[in-house]
This record gives sequence, structure tokens and C-alpha cells, in this order.
Amino acid sequence: MCGIVGYMGPRAACPILIKGLKRLEYRGYDSVGLALNESIGFHLFKTKGKVADFESKITHTYTTGTGIAHTRWATHGLPNDTNAHPHLSESGELVLIHNGIIENFLSIKSMLLRKGVSFQSETDTEVLINLIEYIKNQDDLSLEEAVRLSLNEVVGAYAIVVMERGRPDKMIAARLGSPLTIGIGDGEFFLASDASPFIEYTKNALYLEDGEMGVIIKGKEVEIRKITNNDRVVPSIQELRMNLEEIEKGGYEHFMLKEIYEQPRSILDTMRGRLLVDESIIWMAGIWDYKERFIKAKRITIVGCGTSWHAALIGEYLLEELAQIPVEVEYSSEFRYRNPIIYKDDIVIAVSQSGETADTLSAVKLAKEKGAFIFGICNVAGSSIARITDAGAYTHAGPEIGVASTKAFTAQVTVLSLIALKIGKHKGVLNVPRYRLLCNMLNLIPDKMKEILEMSQKIELIAREYKEAKNFLYLGRGLNFPVALEGALKLKEISYIHAEGYPAAEMKHGPIALIDENMPVVVIAPKRGYYEKIVSNIQEIKARKARIIAIVNQGDEQVNNLSDHIIEIPDIDEMFTPLIATIPLQLLAYYIAIMRGENVDQPRNLAKSVTVE
Repeated sequence: MCGIVGYMGPRAACPILIKGLKRLEYRGYDSVGLALNESIGFHLFKTKGKVADFESKITHTYTTGTGIAHTRWATHGLPNDTNAHPHLSESGELVLIHNGIIENFLSIKSMLLRKGVSFQSETDTEVLINLIEYIKNQDDLSLEEAVRLSLNEVVGAYAIVVMERGRPDKMIAARLGSPLTIGIGDGEFFLASDASPFIEYTKNALYLEDGEMGVIIKGKEVEIRKITNNDRVVPSIQELRMNLEEIEKGGYEHFMLKEIYEQPRSILDTMRGRLLVDESIIWMAGIWDYKERFIKAKRITIVGCGTSWHAALIGEYLLEELAQIPVEVEYSSEFRYRNPIIYKDDIVIAVSQSGETADTLSAVKLAKEKGAFIFGICNVAGSSIARITDAGAYTHAGPEIGVASTKAFTAQVTVLSLIALKIGKHKGVLNVPRYRLLCNMLNLIPDKMKEILEMSQKIELIAREYKEAKNFLYLGRGLNFPVALEGALKLKEISYIHAEGYPAAEMKHGPIALIDENMPVVVIAPKRGYYEKIVSNIQEIKARKARIIAIVNQGDEQVNNLSDHIIEIPDIDEMFTPLIATIPLQLLAYYIAIMRGENVDQPRNLAKSVTVE
């Protein structure tokens, strides 16, 4: 969950590295550093804090064309100057940046301490660079061979870049579990956790696979080798589809707000070429190519983490209702550790924004080993989940920089909606008139979203009344229960207000004890689906004097009369209510957080891509 950047070429490395750090700061922002490599040695800078604070500390203009940089999300050791990356070996001859966790670092550190090696930091990363140096010196090895042999001794996940003092013409990069991409330009090389730091310089990218190491030497092609046995690998260079404009704020104050407002477009992009309304056709190659497997599936398991898990819960309702297939939804982190029962005719759907989520990736590998068919839903082309799955569908939401997911969530729900509709039609359990009606309604979602976004000022006024609240309760039924969970998560993530989402009927089984005049309760109460039941729940809340914010359909009078505030959303079929009901909850969380003075794009303790367990 750290950001890695590297550069080797004719340009000055320092400004490229700093710009790259700014693009990757969503991956971690508690400390930052860089190392420039000249023939005379390293220039090393690192500090606790954010990239903006760090940039001002580099007062000299360095022209060297080789360097590495890192923005950190702490795993081992407090966020401070000493624990910040890059880390030098004891002699100062080697330097390394690292994303991941070395699980057996304590045993390696104990061995190195017995050999007389001393350490300055609390990090597992410093242990790794000293192991590399120890093995290199012990057998007088090349840097690449020392890195390879060292990585065969470690247990854990990593993406690393290593340099040797006085060798600005050489870098070693390697990965296992954590992402690492090599950009190949005209006489220059870029390294990064994702392609955003080098998109303006080159469209050619080489994605290192798990267990691969890249040897980058100035004036030569990148040499890829297997870490385990040193076998050569023929590199596969891909053309990037990302645009520079997609990773800029575009006039918005925050990335999160920009991404909330991008949802009508991201939903259109997700449906484009897939939902052909006039012909009543849903075209998804990943489903069509394995149509019989989906039609005959006796069970589907969906795995995900955080917001992706909430999208998976909505997918469960959709697939069971429209395709009549039993679905189980699992937290990826729990799925992989409880020895799940998986049959060879099972389908496992993995949902991940980044396609690099460590727990989800491990869950996929486990299911694959047991013979299940794996279908991936992710947002990043070339990501690990996209490469390891048997088939899949990209969400086409575009880069999501804000740590709190917004447009990726609704794009995931859109893909799951398309899958449920397509399978339901092919199985014959979804009749043709109903199928056509739902296709038409799904096609209207972007316009419905725009209507809600036009009400943002009203939502901002509501937020002003609740910005000092200590707790929130979110309630929903059926398909809107996961929306309640997601609304509560957004508020927690960016405003640090304690919030819980519950099925509305479960309120009486515990949470009602918390309700009083100081407890705001957000209720998702559209006309379609359990309306009378949720009105009864609102009556119970009102009797306890709580303040009620209700998400209702336009023209609703009954809930309006019971609520302190209402946010009206367009009427739509129950199957797609989550896609539009989630928008006001995103805006409510956003406005409350900025009124509290919080950094909504970089909330404390969180990182965008969780690449460690």
C-alpha cells in the first residue's frame, strides 16, 4: 500500500520522481523519500509527512538521470524520518524501496544481527536490503543475482526497486503480490506501482508478473527473469489506454467530488458496447464464452473487501433474483483462511477496484487451486486479478484517485447488473418483457444520476446541520441494505464519525438502544420494495426522537411527514435503486467531511490499493 516510482534516462530524475509521487500519494501518505544515483554516490532525502512538505526540502537542482522514490503507508514502524523509504544497506552501498510486507523479517534480522549487522529503523525493508548486501558480499555476486537469491529466502509480499552506489546505469525491480509496472520510453525507463506517473511520457508498459525480476540497464532492453530459477522470460509490452486528463482534478476541489460527478459518464462507459438497448442485447464476451458454465452453475461465490464487498452483496440480490442462482458473498480475508468448500463446478467472482487487493488475490488463487472457474471484475487493465482470472469484465470507470471509492462502486454494481440480466435471460428464468424493461431502465441510470447531482446544494445544507454529530445510523432493506452499509462506510472513512449500517428490521435487535435525540438516522426508503415495512421502522425511530434523513422517491408524502430532512431520488425499478440511492449518501459524507476540515482524498490511516494482508 505504498507508492513506488523510479526513473532512468536522459532527463533530470528528481522532478519526474516528485511528480510521480504526487500521482501515487493516494497509495500512502505518512512519509516520503527519494534517492538519486550519480557516479559519485547517492543523494538521499526522506521525511515524515506528505509530498508537498517534502518537495520544499530539496533546494538544490539535481541533474542526474537516475533515481527512485517512495510514498509510504506504514506497516512496520511508526511514520517518521528514520522509517521512511528509501532504505540504505549498512555500508551505504545499496538502496531499496519496497511496497509490501516481509513476514519472516524477524528471523532474518536475528541472523544478520548475529553476523554483526546493525539497523537504524524498525522496518522489514531495511532487513531486506541488508540481506541482499550480506548475500552479495558473501559470495561476491552481481546485484541482480544477490537480489534474486535474497528474495528466495523471504516470505511475504513485495514490489521492490534496488540500486547500487555509483551505478546510475542499472536498476533491479522485482515483485511478488504487490504491483510493479515498467514504462518503456525512447532511451528511458520508468518504474511505478501503477502507470499514472509515466502516462505523459510513454504509452508502453511492461507489467511484471508475480515471481519475476527485471534487470534494467541503460541503453539495453529490459531483461526479465524468474526469481525462483533465473529462467529468462519473454517480456510482453502493452499499450496503455489511460489518459492524463483522467488523473487530474479537472477544476474540482477534490478528486472525490470529481469522481462523484463522473458517475453518469463512468456508468455509460461501463455499459458502452455491452448494453445494446435497441436490440435488447447484452454483449459480454467473458460471459458469452463461458455461457454454459454460468447457466449450469449450482453456486456462485463473490469475494471482495470493503466497498467491493458491498457491491458484491448487491450482486447477490441481483443474481439470485434475476438469474435464480444461489450466491454466497465472502470477505476475501475470511474466505481464504477458513478452508472453504469449493467444488470444480463452482464459479467464484472476484471484485476489486485496483485488481491488486492482496486478500482478494489470495482468495482467487485458493479457489483456482481447488478447480473453480474464476471471473474477475476490476477497474485496472493489466492488474494481477485481471491476469490470473479465467475470464472477466473491466468496469471502465477510469482512474479513481480518491481513497474513498465512489464511481468504482457504482461501476461494479453496473457490471453485476449486466451479468445478472444476461444469465437470467439465457437461463430462461427472466421473461422477455421483464428483461427488456430492465435493460431500458438500466440504460436510463446515467440521466437519473444527473438529476440527483443537481441537488447537491440541498444535500450540502443538510450536511451543515449534522457536521458535529458523533454517531450515525444507516438503515435499508433488501437491495438497499448494502447501500446503507456503503453510506456508513463513506462517512466513517472521510469524516471519522462513527457510523453503522443495518438492515432496517434488525434495528429492533440491538441498535434501537442507541437511538435518542442526538442520533441522526439515515433511512433509504424508496416506494419500491418493502415500503410499508420501512415506514413502520421510521415510526419506531421517530418515537425515540431521533433526527431522520430519508432517501425517498419524488413526491413521497408519508415518509416526508415523518422525516426531518428528505432527499428525493427518481423512481426506478427496485433492482437499480442502489445505483442512484448511493449518490446522495456519497455527497452527504463528502460535505460533512470538508465542513469538519478533513482531507477527503487522503483520509488518515487509509490507502487506496490494499496490497498487504
